[in-house]
Amino acid sequence: MTFLAQTLPSTLAGIDLFAHTPESLLQEIVDAGSVIDTPAGRVVAAQGSSDAGLQVVLEGSADVDVNGSPRPGIQPGDFFGEISLIDGGGRSATVTAGKDGLKTFAISQLNFSPLIDRHPELARSLLKGLCARVRAAEAQQSS
Repeated sequence: MTFLAQTLPSTLAGIDLFAHTPESLLQEIVDAGSVIDTPAGRVVAAQGSSDAGLQVVLEGSADVDVNGSPRPGIQPGDFFGEISLIDGGGRSATVTAGKDGLKTFAISQLNFSPLIDRHPELARSLLKGLCARVRAAEAQQSS
């Protein structure tokens, strides 16, 4: 097992989306996904595209654009695609690899859905993580 494969479960546990997920289940998520290297300047996810799936940033950075407007960039520990992972809808933003490229852990909706079916606790973990994000966004809008 490579160093990266050993550290991926703890990396996933460190993000709010999977913070309440049991360690054994984190390993199943890692086993169902893959690591992707994207060169600088290449689009990782295009707004509106149907390539549903979650990506967690391991190294590098990326620029984010929604409807032609730049949004805050993403760094290691950030993730994107959680909405399309769950609902299968189109991407809500365009993500482009930053100047040093981007390394992500990715899991497709096709590989993730069976995990949710087998492990209801994963669905609860995701709901808690998504609720935390909604609350944070609402708090930010009201300030």
